[in-house]
Amino acid sequence: MVRPHLPLNALRAFEASARHLSFTKAAIELCVTQAAVSHQVNGLEARLGAQLFRRLPRGLALTDEGLALLPTLSDSLDRIAELVEGIAGGMAQLLSVASVGTFATGWLIPRLPAFRAANPRIDLRLYTNNNRVDLAGEGLDLAIRFGDGAWHATESVPLMAAPLTPLCTPAIARTLAGPRDLLGHELLRSYRADEWPRWFAAAGVAAPPLKGPVFDSSLAMAEAAMQGAGVALAPPAMLGRALESGALVRPFAEEVVTGRYWLTWLKSRSETPAMAAFREWVAGAAGPDGPPG
Repeated sequence: MVRPHLPLNALRAFEASARHLSFTKAAIELCVTQAAVSHQVNGLEARLGAQLFRRLPRGLALTDEGLALLPTLSDSLDRIAELVEGIAGGMAQLLSVASVGTFATGWLIPRLPAFRAANPRIDLRLYTNNNRVDLAGEGLDLAIRFGDGAWHATESVPLMAAPLTPLCTPAIARTLAGPRDLLGHELLRSYRADEWPRWFAAAGVAAPPLKGPVFDSSLAMAEAAMQGAGVALAPPAMLGRALESGALVRPFAEEVVTGRYWLTWLKSRSETPAMAAFREWVAGAAGPDGPPG
């Protein structure tokens, strides 16, 4: 089969511009001028007979055609880069994994030495986030998220549930004879508004009006609780060190499951050996028979 000539420079210019939504930032990354990037993208659009970007007063926006092209192109460029880097470095496999920060610090990082020992040829890059991640836009192989497993255009493998329960300082815990006593304390909240009402329902107490501060990270919320700012509703399984040290205590047995951690990847992403190795390892380690932390 005769393959058509591929305008690789133009494709790279488009991919970088799509990630940054900026010709200027793409030019900086590619070490060329902004005019050169714009010229390459214009030429690619002319060749395709389709507009890939909408030019806005303050940046760029992808068209439907651009959105369709980006995941496959990013995947292809990543695989080429991995192969070239592997050849140059003795075939080390690059693996980019994002994780919600609570899972990364509370579960994953303590176990990474075991993964590295079993997979010495995998060059792992770990990125943390607050559960908001763009697999295609950030060029990620895998992402660990918290929720119900339903994310657009992704495959998901469940890892573990993460029951929530109130956590607070020992001083606050001494004032809590029962769940109703929480009504006299600041209740620290996540952006998921149903968590405290669901916990109070499980404890058999009517939920009060919630007025405490809202956090986009369980880690930040737990830190606020450790500093005495109030009572956090957080997963004790991810905060083992704080509980073991006594910085936080669990005053009640009641807990509620509002979601679980999932390993996710794009449906359009071809699984590499490094991705498969990490998927098999993390699913096994996170399962009921997996190794303890």
